[in-house]
Amino acid sequence: MNRLLQRYFGFRFLGPYAPLASLFVMGLLVLSISRVALVAWHFERVGAVDGFGFVLLQGVRADIIILSFILFFPTLLAPLFSLTNVTKRYWEPLLAVWLSAMLLLLIFMELSTPSFINEYDTRPDRIFVEYLKYPAEVFSTLFKAYTLQLIITAVVMFFAVRVTWRHFAGFIGAPSGMKRVHALLLLPVLIILLIVGGRSSLQHRPANPSLFAFSTDNLVNKLPLSSTYSVLFAIYNLKHEQSSSEVYGEMDPTEVVERVRNTMAVDADSFVDNKMPTLHRQVATVKRERPLNLVIVLEESLGAGFVESLGGIPVTPNLERLSKEGLWFKRMYATGTRSVRGIESVLTGFAPTPARSVVKLEGSQRNFFTIADLLGERGYHTEFIYGGESHFDNMRGFFLGNGFQSIVDQRDYPNPKFVSSWGASDEDLFDKALERFDQLHLEDAPFFSLIFTSSNHSPFEVPENTIELYDEGKNTVNNAVKYADYALGRFFDAVKEKSYYSDTIFLIVADHDTRAHGASLIPINKFQIPALIIAPGVEPSEYEAIASQLDLPPTILSLMGIDSIHPMIGHDLTIDNPKHGRALMQFQSTFGYMRDDQVAIFQPEKAPQQFSYSIEDHSLSPVSEPNSELIANGLANSLLPPKLYREKLYQTHKE
Repeated sequence: MNRLLQRYFGFRFLGPYAPLASLFVMGLLVLSISRVALVAWHFERVGAVDGFGFVLLQGVRADIIILSFILFFPTLLAPLFSLTNVTKRYWEPLLAVWLSAMLLLLIFMELSTPSFINEYDTRPDRIFVEYLKYPAEVFSTLFKAYTLQLIITAVVMFFAVRVTWRHFAGFIGAPSGMKRVHALLLLPVLIILLIVGGRSSLQHRPANPSLFAFSTDNLVNKLPLSSTYSVLFAIYNLKHEQSSSEVYGEMDPTEVVERVRNTMAVDADSFVDNKMPTLHRQVATVKRERPLNLVIVLEESLGAGFVESLGGIPVTPNLERLSKEGLWFKRMYATGTRSVRGIESVLTGFAPTPARSVVKLEGSQRNFFTIADLLGERGYHTEFIYGGESHFDNMRGFFLGNGFQSIVDQRDYPNPKFVSSWGASDEDLFDKALERFDQLHLEDAPFFSLIFTSSNHSPFEVPENTIELYDEGKNTVNNAVKYADYALGRFFDAVKEKSYYSDTIFLIVADHDTRAHGASLIPINKFQIPALIIAPGVEPSEYEAIASQLDLPPTILSLMGIDSIHPMIGHDLTIDNPKHGRALMQFQSTFGYMRDDQVAIFQPEKAPQQFSYSIEDHSLSPVSEPNSELIANGLANSLLPPKLYREKLYQTHKE
């Protein structure tokens, strides 16, 4: 094999540039083969947007960009270190290691891509990097959910390491086919070519991923890129997180604040501090003689597609039963596709951005508004209850720094009934919650508990003899959802027997849906989630208008009878004002602002687009005459959150 590679990829006539040219050609070949395979896999989606030529040809352009960056410094140094035998002795082995590592990186990232696409419907991006921080949880999930893919990747990488090293090591000590003076004369030409290749544009700004977005299918837009390019660009963008939404456009800061305030459905005289744009006084629509306990059940990956009354399959009978006992939202939309995004919305009311959730950002680990902090100031005991490791996604640090007084996680379950890759089962979780509620009730102080489930998470492990399986295979998402619903129903059957049930308000809501796949810029149907509020004095009813996760915390405060001053932009849905219904959605780097059936969509470095959304077939249709007000309001709502974060204007107000 090595002789074959040296024969066709040796480039001996290029002297010190020979191994570099070899990597360039082999890299193009590897990435092109991978791209052709991905296009074949998603043949219908690529064909639906007439994208075969664009994806394959522009893919070569994107590959030249990443290869130019990889080769720039080695090319600059190669002829210089090849001038003497002493420097060559050290340079050539070092270069062989670098080139081998880079080619193996390209191969590994492409091998990882199919599994990532299965999970997130896009090439590896920032999420890929973030999950590297949690090797135990992630590897356990991968091993159980993608066993075959892991084995194939391991086998291919084993042979790739052997072949790649032998190939590039073959250049060590090999006679040069180019005179040194010629190598030095060729250097400026190669450097210019690599700069041009890396920029891939003669415009003021170099090429970036938005240049390769040509359709309304987000996955197809990512196929021209290599996964290595996609991940490295995501890492590069981390330094721009504080101004992340500015990639969508510009607007005068005063207009941004004015427009966001106008879309908040709040009286102008309710705002209390011009220095803090969204800080306002909220007067509860319900009056209570004594404060209610608050329990939020945040259900992992529970989309509307699993709820029959919302157009899904019948795997949540207990949630359906409970929906007849409270305020049931028919068109509730999540703000994102990650758990931390759901936590961000439900706990802080902070709007989504292309940056990481504030749960993870450094500048929000202290003095960032949460309803836990607000309730703690009013004498509530605040607690987070989880079945897994609370350090995951930085939840523990964020919670303890922003109002939670105690945390229950996996270490607090001495004898769990069932433990999956993500910790104690939902049955164990709810049993622990009941145990904690009993104890807190005895202390005769109101409490707020955030319960975060995890059983409906890949690899979807279900305990034996708990449910009648919906699918034939045991560990499937539908069975996991049905088990999670079983645990939820079991919990409510038990909690209704408690004396504190009549003094407690319950919010059941999903953090997000499962895998957000689709051929739209934003698969809006995968953002629709169930949400239910059960509380004393709240008559069973259905809320028909569009609502967002952002609306839940202010609504909860109103139903609890708590007057407050807070910075949340969500609507108090107890005020019958459906004309203000809207939803904000962040899908990877794309932002959506939906009002009624109209959706303004913003992509980095591209003009905004407007679509009509059909809830019947979940399609997005371009409109002939975009609504400038809708687009301007959407842009304002995307621009303000980074400013609030950056300037520390989203803080708890101490009364």
